[in-house]
Amino acid sequence: MQMMTESKSKSDSAIRVYLIEDQSLIRAAVRGLVNQRENIVVVGECGDARAGIEEVRGLKPDVVLLDISMPGLSGIDAISRLQDASPNTKVVMLTHHEGHTFVEQSLRAGAQGYLSKHSDEAELALAVESVHRGDPYVSPRVAGGLLSYFRTASADDPTVTNQLGSLTAREREVFQLLAIGKSNKNVSSELGVSLGTAKKHRENLQRKLGCHSAAELARLAIREGLLSD
Repeated sequence: MQMMTESKSKSDSAIRVYLIEDQSLIRAAVRGLVNQRENIVVVGECGDARAGIEEVRGLKPDVVLLDISMPGLSGIDAISRLQDASPNTKVVMLTHHEGHTFVEQSLRAGAQGYLSKHSDEAELALAVESVHRGDPYVSPRVAGGLLSYFRTASADDPTVTNQLGSLTAREREVFQLLAIGKSNKNVSSELGVSLGTAKKHRENLQRKLGCHSAAELARLAIREGLLSD
């Protein structure tokens, strides 16, 4: 366990990140990448999930980067405990696991992002910035594998087809924009509607599709192949 001191050279508005990862070399690599960014700062780190949760309780970081395979308590099991400890903190999984089971379990547990350790370095900042502003992020490397699986697994399942069939043409447009990580403000701008209208479309989508969070919308979009565009 090691506490980090926020860099005085970075703005007070920098996104505050806490890292839970049992491999010290990975933690060092992440710190190095973060130190290259002016708008993100690592405020703490830990190699043990349980101890990390207690530190998050006190630090209240904006984002936690969380590994899955760790001794004692897995990252997936740690997600709900992190949310209890710091409800406003967003969770991004940072892991070697790219299989659909791990991704779905993580999103169901409440993670807002999923990043492969094999991803391009620039994706780290992209994932942190996306979930911090309220948009889900799934690494394209991970999404590619999910597309193939879910297209095959749900080919004969009419449930999703019926759900999507209930959407209006405008709602389909909004769904596709949300699927690639666009915010309500982005949707408003791209479709030429008011911010209030964009928010209403999003609420209608969540109700019709049975999705109660941005992460669930993203998961359904992955399943239907919308992230392949």
